[in-house]
Amino acid sequence: MREVMSELLAWWRAGETVGMGTVVATFRSAPRPAGASMLVGPDGSAVGSVSGGCVEGAVYELAQEVVGSGTPALERYGVSDDDAFAVGLTCGGILDVYVEKVSRETFPELEEIAADLDAGRPVAVATVVSHPDPALLGRRLLVRPEGIVHEDRVVDEAESRLEVRGLSGTTGSARADAAIHDDALGLLGVGRSEVLEYGPDGERRGEGMRVFVWAFAPKPRMLVFGAIDFAAAVARVGSFLGYQVTVCDARPVFATASRFPEADDVVVDWPHRYLEAEVEAGRIDGRTVICVLTHDPKFDVPLLEVALRLPEVAYVGAMGSRRTHDDRMARLRETGLDEHELSRLSSPIGLDLGARTPEETAVSIAAEIIAGQWGGTGERLAGTTGRIHHDEAHVGTD
Repeated sequence: MREVMSELLAWWRAGETVGMGTVVATFRSAPRPAGASMLVGPDGSAVGSVSGGCVEGAVYELAQEVVGSGTPALERYGVSDDDAFAVGLTCGGILDVYVEKVSRETFPELEEIAADLDAGRPVAVATVVSHPDPALLGRRLLVRPEGIVHEDRVVDEAESRLEVRGLSGTTGSARADAAIHDDALGLLGVGRSEVLEYGPDGERRGEGMRVFVWAFAPKPRMLVFGAIDFAAAVARVGSFLGYQVTVCDARPVFATASRFPEADDVVVDWPHRYLEAEVEAGRIDGRTVICVLTHDPKFDVPLLEVALRLPEVAYVGAMGSRRTHDDRMARLRETGLDEHELSRLSSPIGLDLGARTPEETAVSIAAEIIAGQWGGTGERLAGTTGRIHHDEAHVGTD
């Protein structure tokens, strides 16, 4: 929904009705992730994508039917051996798409959610997409980390208590609300959207009720240490991949916003001191990637000593030649880091693409980060067999 929010919100504010199809589950080589959305506007226009073009026509027609009837639908699109092109999903994947009617009446919380996204506040939207009682389809909960209250809402005393707890709305069952709230907080913490299944009244070991949780977490962070030309290229690629990018260097003459226009923040500080402060402030999590490009031991070693001791970060990579790497590892061992901690370091940084320029090197670093996130091997697909798309390699990436 995030990628189509501006168009959706404009129609919603104008009092229009929109059909929206959202990928809620994927299997095998599905081309789009859970949470990808497509809109069918009141003028008949299509915005967004649920499959990269494979089943958009079928979803378009279903969305028009849903807008007319007002009844949501959960549809599975895939291929079969008997009729591989029945729905046009030729990639071999399977998609579950939830199609609903969106208007001020059916989705009154939309502007509130949009405000959270604009402000970078974490919010999860849990929607009932399947239930034995059709009257409960489309019921929604908004889940936020406890203690976060939406600043633009005026709520009564009872709702205020729910907001402080981090929950607003209802599925019609207090038991289900409590279970969904707890599970959605976990998904929000790692920035992952998926379908949860419960019994009709929220029983954890039951089945019959399926709830799709959109987890809108703030962007994952990319910390780039070393204000060099390679850092500018890495910041540019990191921003393109959706990271909140910070460039940090202790040298004010080099760490300037004009040299790093693609970075969200440029910080002048000693790298290890900055990282320690960010950890202390709770701004480093399991989705954070750290790229150390200084290849100067007086900066690298204290910084990596902090980074490699963190319990959860998605990636730590350091630039340098083989000789620099060997010297760096010896110095890090002298700090007391053990072999398990040292094994978390990607050094020399990046995949072997034969990169030479800053831009090519940035692509090789990004490729290594992506491979680590999804469990890829870095091999040429033409030389492999089996599935193209991997499941997430570890919880903690977006």
